[in-house]
Amino acid sequence: MVIKVFLASSSGSTAIKKKQQDVVAFLEALKVDYAQLDIACNEENRMWMRQNVPEEKKPSNGIPLPPQIFNEESYCGDYETFFDAKEDNSVFSFLGLAPPPGSKGHAEEDEEQDEEELRQLEVDQLLSSDFIWMVFHFPSLHPFVSRSDIP
Repeated sequence: MVIKVFLASSSGSTAIKKKQQDVVAFLEALKVDYAQLDIACNEENRMWMRQNVPEEKKPSNGIPLPPQIFNEESYCGDYETFFDAKEDNSVFSFLGLAPPPGSKGHAEEDEEQDEEELRQLEVDQLLSSDFIWMVFHFPSLHPFVSRSDIP
């Protein structure tokens, strides 16, 4: 998947230029595969961007300003939502990408998987022969198991 960043190469606004530079620099630092699509020199890019930004994300005048970010055809957001994701350390999620191995997001997924495996091991231990023996000989200790349930 390629991230598409719609930019204006000849913007007269220094604020827009800084926002565009911030997005591009951050994507490069993360080594994210992305493409810069210029809306100033390419009318097709400008029209595609304007048509594919969701209505609820467009400003009151209806014309979204760059930078606008997409994952292929899927809208990710504008600079403000990108900035929020950056502050929350959730840029990969914002972009619709899996975090790279070794990153904080990837480590959290590994930790969740480890916790699930530990829970499963605890269940397996509970169902061990010692547990079954105890329930078979002392069914009143476990109200949900009767002797007929034990093989």
